[in-house]
Amino acid sequence: MRSGVVKSPGSDRARRLLASTPLVDGHNDLPWALREKWGPAPRAAVAGTDLSVEQPDLHTDLVKLRRGGVGAQFWSVYVPCQLTGHSAVTAVLEQIEIVHGLAARYPDDLRLAYTADQAESAFADGRVASLLGAEGGHCIAESLGVLRALHRLGVRYMTLTHNDNTQWADSATDEPQVGGLSDFGREVVAEMNRLGMLVDLSHVAATTMRDALDVSTAPVIFSHSSCRTVTEHPRNVPDDVLKRLPDNGGVLMVTFVPRFISPAIAEWDDRLAAAMEQAGEKHADLAARERFCDTWEGRHDQPQATLSEVVAHFEHARDVVGVDHIGVGGDYDGCAVFPAGLENVGTYPALFAALLDAGWSEDDCAKVAGRNVLRALRWAERVASPNE
Repeated sequence: MRSGVVKSPGSDRARRLLASTPLVDGHNDLPWALREKWGPAPRAAVAGTDLSVEQPDLHTDLVKLRRGGVGAQFWSVYVPCQLTGHSAVTAVLEQIEIVHGLAARYPDDLRLAYTADQAESAFADGRVASLLGAEGGHCIAESLGVLRALHRLGVRYMTLTHNDNTQWADSATDEPQVGGLSDFGREVVAEMNRLGMLVDLSHVAATTMRDALDVSTAPVIFSHSSCRTVTEHPRNVPDDVLKRLPDNGGVLMVTFVPRFISPAIAEWDDRLAAAMEQAGEKHADLAARERFCDTWEGRHDQPQATLSEVVAHFEHARDVVGVDHIGVGGDYDGCAVFPAGLENVGTYPALFAALLDAGWSEDDCAKVAGRNVLRALRWAERVASPNE
């Protein structure tokens, strides 16, 4: 058995479910992983790795996507906060080009999708529907024109911040600057609604979440966040925000990042953050964090996250917000290690087997797998008025 996981009673049911219902993963950082391996030139990043064969050093390849039953993937076109202004715009365009290049290189496996209907059609044709999500609102360089251009190129959600604030929105992992959304931040949300682009509230401060929900006329998503009541981490969503999702139509896409789902690892991560601060390093800087952790004496004390801890977040979300407002956002290739049993995109059946074994119905699991987020995307498309 792969990953050393004993087959659960729900395994066969989970595989049948994912064969008939598109699993829509809200966030995958493969494009950035390829950029880090081969450099910023999109053609080199696409050509450098043969994704048609299994790649042990990646969480994602075509073999694992098929094994995991992934039917649609929001590929993150991520830009680190260290890139700003024109450099950030250039980088997001290069990331978009990588995704387009992957779809062109592997047409029998991947198909670009711009709408919920196109995603379902790709799945029906045996392809993994490939959608785009821009991670980090700094990539528009305070330009609504750039935002519109990203939408034209296929971007269907934008995460308002990454680990640092933008000039117009506060991040969950930075010192408050504007108290949520600025006036321009509200304009960004309104323009995203007009375009039919989902507002992604992962990474943002709770104040920003609340402000965006006050403004948005279309569903919001959390493309890769979990529940703060279960694991106290600023990247997770507090219950008062979750309770607003039914009225908004939004979706919490539960992530598997260990420090967001495991209380023990969150405590370990707090110690890491304190050690970095004492050394004059910035914990929110992912590259600095990786370098620091390579030599930090506490690195070997990191606990192992578990599948059951992930299930606890799904169960809490169902209790608070209801099953119609939950999805999945693994964040594969976005961090080094994932929970035991969920090591890569090929392990998604284990998650749904665990939910089925916990008493979730197949209809509820189908909603979580993809129906909920596709409903939110259709809603955003329906209320959009991009030609006005």
